[in-house]
Amino acid sequence: VHGVYKAGNVVLRPELLGEFQAYAEKQTGVSKPLFFVFHGGSGSEKHHITTALNNGVCKMNVDTDTQWAYWEGLLNFYRAKEGYLQGQIGNPEGEDKPNKSYYDPRKWIRESETAMVKRVKEACADLNNV
Repeated sequence: VHGVYKAGNVVLRPELLGEFQAYAEKQTGVSKPLFFVFHGGSGSEKHHITTALNNGVCKMNVDTDTQWAYWEGLLNFYRAKEGYLQGQIGNPEGEDKPNKSYYDPRKWIRESETAMVKRVKEACADLNNV
């Protein structure tokens, strides 16, 4: 499963990984011999992530979540500065006021990057690697 889906459309069962580990342990004699990759981890509930980690997940993909966080950083910047982003001149402070510092890509890209960094930190905490 890749991406985010409406609740109920995809049912993740990370407890199955524990069953796979138990089977593999019986076959090999090694405790938790399998190392799993959690493809499509974006949108997963925290308790599913914890269960997956406890059952041998060593990597989780969160690309969709980080893409959304990046977009949301831009969206929030636009909403907060909308009155300054309607033209090069003229804003809520006056019709002759310049807006260059608001539409400068370095400003809104930074907001996107900051939002994405926040989401990556959250994922790192969820995965116990900080």
